[in-house]
Amino acid sequence: MNVPFRPRRALAVTAAAALGIACLPLAACSSDAGGSDSSQALSVAASFYPIQYLAQAVGGEHVNVTSVTPTNVEPHDYELAPKDVTALSGTDLVVYVPGFQPSLDDALSEVSGPDVLDLTDAVELTHHDGVEHDHDDARKDAHDDSHDDSHNHDGDVDAHGDHADEADADHAEEHDADAADPHFWLDPVRMQSAAQAIETALSQADPNHADDYQANLSSLTETLEGLDSDYSTGLAQCERTTFVTSHAAFGYLADRYGLTQASVSGVDPESEPSPAELAAVKKIVQETGTTTIFTEDLVSSKTADALAAETGATTAVLNPLESAPSSGDYADAMSANLQELRTALSCQ
Repeated sequence: MNVPFRPRRALAVTAAAALGIACLPLAACSSDAGGSDSSQALSVAASFYPIQYLAQAVGGEHVNVTSVTPTNVEPHDYELAPKDVTALSGTDLVVYVPGFQPSLDDALSEVSGPDVLDLTDAVELTHHDGVEHDHDDARKDAHDDSHDDSHNHDGDVDAHGDHADEADADHAEEHDADAADPHFWLDPVRMQSAAQAIETALSQADPNHADDYQANLSSLTETLEGLDSDYSTGLAQCERTTFVTSHAAFGYLADRYGLTQASVSGVDPESEPSPAELAAVKKIVQETGTTTIFTEDLVSSKTADALAAETGATTAVLNPLESAPSSGDYADAMSANLQELRTALSCQ
């Protein structure tokens, strides 16, 4: 596997360079064939919890993994402080997905020192906006109705304002369409690919413990394969296949297990849905017989609560796992999500 590293400086032509890994003057690197100093753990910075989970599971006792994003903080818009940027410079390895946390992207363009592992290629990011085909049609109908009702025949001021709003909305939609969905970690199969990339990076940086990293990867893969099997079986026979969420975090999960995601907000949970978008989601709820609107802990549930009240649905929490769960770990939280989905979709 070619590990998608972004090295910090030009490399000598060595076996390490063939994998795109920069061996810098850090504790993890050594000029001799024996590799790293086995008495010192690798310092790994993970952009947020799911990546931290993988790095810790694969690295075990040979790594010291920290999360750039604090616990119980929504990572999309988290702003790194100057001390956070300085701390990144002192790590051996940073593992992240670009585009998910703009402040981290900016910080990595400024720091020097650590190797940087970009997981984008390993997990095969694609595009999701939470708006399915029927949702698009419903939004168009709602928009057309709103446009007809608000058209001003006596002057051009309001009409001009309407067109400006439409242009802004179209621009926002085009931006969302261009951005790959970063929420790969809600697909256990993609998590296996990310774990493999991390194992490759750790083994190359610290070959003395490569056997341990490979053994840890094997154990982690069993856990992730078990989750995939549980989801495949648990969601195979359901009364409904459409679920409604606060924001479009579950596109990869939906794709993997034959479900349809509809969301109040897009990939960014802080984006405000327009009246037409809310009307579109309401129509989906009514047409599909959806009984549950999923909220999440780190984002306000106000809009989802209102949608549930209008449609007669109930609310429940579906954890997008953008922060460490309050109890247990990633696998536990994913198992809890499966049970919530099975209940909401009336699965056998």
